[in-house]
Amino acid sequence: MKSFRKMVPASLILCMMVGVTGCSGMSTRDRDTVIGAGAGAIGGAALTGGSGLGTVGGAAVGGVIGNQIGK
Repeated sequence: MKSFRKMVPASLILCMMVGVTGCSGMSTRDRDTVIGAGAGAIGGAALTGGSGLGTVGGAAVGGVIGNQIGK
């Protein structure tokens, strides 16, 4: 179980990096939303010990913040 908890943040970082490379056709606001969601997911997972609900909640909050910053 501990190795799984170590893999979650690493896999989220990898997914975020792959997702950001696909952002070349996006607007700045869309790109900020994606980056905010990825960062929020990592933060949510770290704060809740890898909880799925914490990861999804962090991604949602991070996405909203990234969207608003991109205005």
